[in-house]
Amino acid sequence: MAPPRAQRTMLVVAGDAPPTAGGGARFAAPPPERDHTQDLPDEILSLVFASLTPTDRNACSLTCARWKEVDASTRHRLSLDARAALGYAAQGIFARFTAVSKLALRCARGSGTDSLSDDGARQVAAALPSARLARLKLRGLRQLSDDGLASLAGATPVIRKLSVASCSFGPKAFVAVLRSCPLLEDLSVKRLRGLPDTAGATTAITEEILFPPASSLRSVCLKDLYSALCFVPLVASSPNLRSLKILRCSGSWDLPLEVIAARVAGLVELHLEKLQVGDRGLSAVSACANLEVLFLVKTPECTDAGIISVAEKCHKLRKLHIDGWRTNRIGDHGLMAVARGCPDLQELVLIGVNPTVQSLRMLGEHCRSLERLALCGCETVGDPEIICLAERCAALKKLCIKGCPVSDRGMCALNGGCPSLVKVKLKRCRGVSYECIENLKVVRGGSFSISLDIVLERDAGGAIENGGQEAGQVQITELTDQMAAMDLPTNATNAQSSAQASSRMRSVMSALRRRFGNPPALM
Repeated sequence: MAPPRAQRTMLVVAGDAPPTAGGGARFAAPPPERDHTQDLPDEILSLVFASLTPTDRNACSLTCARWKEVDASTRHRLSLDARAALGYAAQGIFARFTAVSKLALRCARGSGTDSLSDDGARQVAAALPSARLARLKLRGLRQLSDDGLASLAGATPVIRKLSVASCSFGPKAFVAVLRSCPLLEDLSVKRLRGLPDTAGATTAITEEILFPPASSLRSVCLKDLYSALCFVPLVASSPNLRSLKILRCSGSWDLPLEVIAARVAGLVELHLEKLQVGDRGLSAVSACANLEVLFLVKTPECTDAGIISVAEKCHKLRKLHIDGWRTNRIGDHGLMAVARGCPDLQELVLIGVNPTVQSLRMLGEHCRSLERLALCGCETVGDPEIICLAERCAALKKLCIKGCPVSDRGMCALNGGCPSLVKVKLKRCRGVSYECIENLKVVRGGSFSISLDIVLERDAGGAIENGGQEAGQVQITELTDQMAAMDLPTNATNAQSSAQASSRMRSVMSALRRRFGNPPALM
């Protein structure tokens, strides 16, 4: 008896033609998979979007109308390609992204001649969410003048942070900024091209630019400016300033610092890098009795005398970074004055400075709160100095030694010294062996961490890095694609089944798992 023929299951759609004589039939497409994201409330979906990378978030926002709406209503940071066409697209962009509070307008280096102009800035200003925008960043807007910046400032009355870099307007543009933005707290100005040629002229501080009082300013950063002296009146008109950074700016700064310190005595943090400043400027800074953080980076005219004047009056100093640039003008005398006058010192970074046992012993005895110490390129720091640290610095938690003539003998002293030590970083210390490092790990045990890198490096930069990048900014670079009319489906189920849609779904589900964990298994 022949085996029965395998039966063929057919699903005939109602209304379709019956099977043909040849056995052919029309089969219905399988039912669409259920869209589980429709069960998520908007609040949960917005948390998922917040977990995505900017690229994935941009892609997912185009999956369906609901996702686009949730993304637009919860996107707080926006970065736009600020070329000339932005002015025409601004109204549509900000009509969609109504929750934006942090905005960056950037133009790539090669696109400076096509950057946003004054007319475009006025169009952008008219479309900005003025009642919400708190931070504004401008980069590479070469076609923007003083009037363009004034238009943007007038449209952002509640802005608290303004960052400007590689633009072509000058210091007079910031008069309108201070007048229009009474709540401005943080101002950063870098690489401006519209500054007058007054480099090195001390008379620049009397430039006839009448900056209004800026009582709300708390932080000012001036970086890579040929005529940063033009901003001295702005700084001096900020009585509540707490942080001042002057980095790689031309001109003589002794007299300007005297003017600033006389009017802004409440400074708490001061960074001076690659400046023409000497002991006269440091003596002026010492009038800021509340100073807690001082960075002196490659200021070759500063000597022990300047450090002593600061240490004798700034008794609240907590962080001191000195890059001596191997000039040997700051050493034991200045550091001993710091030990005597700054008992609350918590962090000390010495680069190209040559302390000895004499000053390190005093630092250990007087600065009982010293927790972080970095010694880089210090030719006098050898085994006796490390032994001294092990004996005296009971509160030390982090120690970095780079390019110093230390050996196993000095490092072994850490076996029983510095009881609070949790991290040691060694670089280019050829006298230290890996056996000594392994022994330290075993003896100290627990959460103690130590690393040794004896490979020569090209960059002998700072030892304690406090970098931080602002993450999660959204990149929107093609204005035409941004505002093109899109026929989006009403939900993710009806979206076309393509590789892109699948990728978007995987990104969302991965973010769900990262935030909420895997779902429980069904029984």
